[in-house]
Amino acid sequence: MQKFLLIASHPESLLNFRGPLLDALKASGLQVHVAAPDLDADSKVRAALEAKGVTVHDIGLQRVGLNPLADLRSLTQLWRLMRRIRPSYVMGYTVKPVVYGAMASWLARVPRRFALITGLGYAFQQPEQEGKRGIVRRVVQSLYAVALRCTHKVFFQNPDDEALFRSLNLLPERVPSCVVNGSGVDVGSFAVAPLPQTPRFLLIARLLGDKGVREYAAAAQKLRQLHPQTSFALVGWIDDNPDAISQHELDRWIAEGSVQYLGRLSDVRPAIEDSSIYVLPSYREGTPRTVLEAMAMGRPIITTDAPGCRETVVPEENGILVAVKSVEQLVEAMTRFVVEPDLASRMGRRSREIAEQRYDVHSVNAVMLAEMGVVTP
Repeated sequence: MQKFLLIASHPESLLNFRGPLLDALKASGLQVHVAAPDLDADSKVRAALEAKGVTVHDIGLQRVGLNPLADLRSLTQLWRLMRRIRPSYVMGYTVKPVVYGAMASWLARVPRRFALITGLGYAFQQPEQEGKRGIVRRVVQSLYAVALRCTHKVFFQNPDDEALFRSLNLLPERVPSCVVNGSGVDVGSFAVAPLPQTPRFLLIARLLGDKGVREYAAAAQKLRQLHPQTSFALVGWIDDNPDAISQHELDRWIAEGSVQYLGRLSDVRPAIEDSSIYVLPSYREGTPRTVLEAMAMGRPIITTDAPGCRETVVPEENGILVAVKSVEQLVEAMTRFVVEPDLASRMGRRSREIAEQRYDVHSVNAVMLAEMGVVTP
């Protein structure tokens, strides 16, 4: 039986974002393996993956930072794993799994090697900056340029990222690429829910500056002064990303009443159900999964006219696009949903239609499996 190895940096994402893909790979007759950090014997994620019939490998991968010795150990560990299990297919997603997974699979002579670019993250945001961010950007781009030459095909989640990689020569002409509609969403599990009577806004994201969290909090403060009946929920967590907001900032927003902080949720559906408008002021995305989930549940979208975000909105049909970093435009867009009571329900119905037509997870995965040669199209 042929084997497929999927490499991740966040173990939870294997279930939350790639669970249906793992199921589709197994249904195609492959023996499925996954590798990620923090998947020791006591891990609940490991138990859930093994219950799916997936073989789990715990690897020592540091998610962030540029430590050459640690990254060399990760590369070596992945190479040894591949030499041991002999997969026919390997795919990594997020920066380090893509880079070191591609290099290790080339060294291990894996027959079919793929990469999934789910977003560009810290190293590509605000490319004019120098200092630490500029150094990180140059290093990451150099690593991508080497690693992607080792692949047979690269998947992107929006055409802007694909075009950027081509323009920067990070992806050689001989390596084909394919744009897919994000990670998809299970439109059956994320069912339409009735809208609340009063305007309730929601943002779900890691608490990073580049996700537009500060702009969301600032817009919430302004709008609540004008329309006290509105509410603004925030779901997410502070991690070790260099761009993370501070605990002090979060505490201040909560104390001021700007946002209702719900913490990190394992199931975001109750939060979406309790909202009427979903907001993501991100500076750049692959294709934001939380937006797709909100669309599937019949919520209109306010997001930025930025790569990965703009693809999810047909302006004036299922949402509103605003400029990146513009608190003023965010306030204007939010205000429309306050003063036009029927707008949320109309746009929310269209969101559900678009989710069903373009972003159904089973359709997205079918395209990926066909492009990788796992199944015959």
